[in-house]
Amino acid sequence: MTTTETSPDPELARRQHVHAMWAAVADRWADHADYVDERIAAVSARLLDRVALRPGEDVLELACGPGGLGLAAAERVGPTGRVVVSDVVAEMTAIAAARAGERGLANVRTAVLDLEQIAEPDESYDVVLCREGLMFAVDPERAGREVHRVLRPGGRAAISVWGPRAQNPWLGLVFDAVTAQTGMPVPPPGMPGPFALEDADRLCHLLRAAGLTGVSVEEVIVPLREASFEAWWTRTASVAGPLATILAALPANVKEALTERLRQSVEPYMTASGLELPGLVLVASGRRR
Repeated sequence: MTTTETSPDPELARRQHVHAMWAAVADRWADHADYVDERIAAVSARLLDRVALRPGEDVLELACGPGGLGLAAAERVGPTGRVVVSDVVAEMTAIAAARAGERGLANVRTAVLDLEQIAEPDESYDVVLCREGLMFAVDPERAGREVHRVLRPGGRAAISVWGPRAQNPWLGLVFDAVTAQTGMPVPPPGMPGPFALEDADRLCHLLRAAGLTGVSVEEVIVPLREASFEAWWTRTASVAGPLATILAALPANVKEALTERLRQSVEPYMTASGLELPGLVLVASGRRR
């Protein structure tokens, strides 16, 4: 008797890997949620300005992480509005729910949603927001079409992703050091990562191909400042999803060598007041006809 085996779906495997990666670091994101919001406050402000929220509107935040952007949106749409703060990782939505409760935001609910297959009806929202999440989609074009689908006619979307790796040494240097020290490329081949949508032209084309109109992309400078190398590396190693599993598995001597390599790499960015590393985010927006 012959047994027929079903070949694993490589796209599904990549998607499951990405989801597991973020679930593994969710508790650490809870510890650093306020820092994350402060670090990219300029990006959040630009995203919200781009969609020009009005009282009473329905808003969906995708790939919310600790939910800071969605909570800020909830304050703008007021008690007559509704904000759904969502992530594919239930551990992240739990963090967002707790933070909404702490702020007394009764117009917020959380949901576990995959931005590549949003389990919401067509034309459900006036606004869709996604801060530093789209670049981790295995199929970002599909995610773009999903954003268009759930928008109502005239609805607006605003999305941010990390810009070119060369202009984000706060993370690019870490990837380079890990690869040099271990021989393992970060992220692994075929996997999405922080710089997967670093090209502004590609991002613009992606949103236009999804059906959005009036698409534009702008750059927002977001430098990273820390009091010391140790403070920066401790935080980065804790919350960097693509790195967390790799770092946790390294032998102690390799970790020590990696730390020293990084210390030397960031030396040019040390100032009298601490470490200052450049950062650049792309903010894109468009609307549904």
